[in-house]
Amino acid sequence: MSIQELPLQEQPVQEHPVQKQPVQKQAVQELHRAPGTDSPGQGAPTDARDAEGLSVWPRSARPEPHGDVSVGGVSLTEAADRFGTPLYLLDEQEVRERCRAYRTAFPDADILYAAKAFLCRAMAHWIQEEGLGLDVCSAGELALAVTTGFPPEKIVLHGNAKSPEDLSTALRLGVGRIVVDSTSEITRLAALTPPGTRQPVMVRVTPGIAAGGHTKIRTGTDDQKFGLSLTDGSAQHAVTRILDQPHLALVGLHCHIGSQVTTVKPYVAAVRRMVGLMARIRDQHGITLPQLNIGGGHAIAYRPGEEHLNVGVLAGRVRAELEDGCARTGLPVPRLTLEPGRAIVGPAGVAVYRVLAVKRTAGRTFVAVDGGMSDNPRPALYGVRYAPRLIGRPSSTPPRLVTVVGRHCEAGDVLADEAALPGDVRPGDLLAVPAAGAYHLSMASGYNLVGRPPVVAVSNGIARVLVRRESLDDMSRRDIGL
Repeated sequence: MSIQELPLQEQPVQEHPVQKQPVQKQAVQELHRAPGTDSPGQGAPTDARDAEGLSVWPRSARPEPHGDVSVGGVSLTEAADRFGTPLYLLDEQEVRERCRAYRTAFPDADILYAAKAFLCRAMAHWIQEEGLGLDVCSAGELALAVTTGFPPEKIVLHGNAKSPEDLSTALRLGVGRIVVDSTSEITRLAALTPPGTRQPVMVRVTPGIAAGGHTKIRTGTDDQKFGLSLTDGSAQHAVTRILDQPHLALVGLHCHIGSQVTTVKPYVAAVRRMVGLMARIRDQHGITLPQLNIGGGHAIAYRPGEEHLNVGVLAGRVRAELEDGCARTGLPVPRLTLEPGRAIVGPAGVAVYRVLAVKRTAGRTFVAVDGGMSDNPRPALYGVRYAPRLIGRPSSTPPRLVTVVGRHCEAGDVLADEAALPGDVRPGDLLAVPAAGAYHLSMASGYNLVGRPPVVAVSNGIARVLVRRESLDDMSRRDIGL
């Protein structure tokens, strides 16, 4: 189906009043540390939140009687009873406040939400209302965004292997920028661009900087698939190729050094190298590029005590390096763009599972739940650690270390290794996993033909379904039979 054929299917909003909890207006979980510091850490949660074990939960999270927790004024236990499990809850106010925090930290920059972290129509609507643009990686993400009314000129298309359909769709809709990732893509894009038009493009540069929380998400070095190397001259060659294309307009450079980056230093180094390249382009071609996109990758904490990136410090240090570098090279300061995804939606999400079995074998305790790697493949991919919490009943039993596993036919289907849970955890219990908003459902699969969980927005005591649970009928419709 082409983008022109996509129907605007507005699903009826499902609002379910759930027992309303008093909600105090508070600032979003602190994204900044003391000015002038670069020490990683948890940030500035209150002592009370630390004591309650809620430091990595949405700021609206509150302990409730009988071992329950509320988020956005909604009881997690009641939400699980109403919507079933597995279940993903998304705190709308947390998302909005994190968007505002970025706009405050970078008032003169363009902030693009990275749709790959999680995208649905409501999410696109919130992002637009908060004044952010959108970073998409496929015709599918682009189609979803524009069917919500998202302005295409505020959308940037990424991807290391964009299909002709991706490029044609972006050109037809008039996306603001296309980030080219290879010389073959330059040729393909130039051939697809209609006569009489000029498509704004950027070159994705590999700056030769290793940063990120795992080898599989470090994208700033030459030994991975993204970008064009600064070291071997591939980036400079791509610039020359673009300038030779009458239908392409080179407007800037792009880099993305990795994900779950906890310190500012790699970003400062990337800015320094990118400004140096911009100066060489000016000297060689006589043009001044007006835009610089330094990507995203800003780390969040998944467990109490883990590091996250200080966005306030990032803003100050990046701006200082950009201005100093441009002054040294005689360049005007380019318009800065950032692409946070995880740091906006990750801390806003909570996953809720129901325990189906508890098994003790070979000195280990396995707690099996009704979800798993089909809705959260990150532990299997990257060894990510989470901090699940028993909800829905009190327990005075001392905690012990357990392995929370999923329901799928893989020994590696582990959701939380060495998780501290009460020793009396049993079938029927509910477990809640915070920091579950990013790269869970966006990376979900249909493994074992298990339907994907619903996404429910919570705000001011109201829960409403954003994405319904995937049914057996949904999955069987794609199978056309013998």
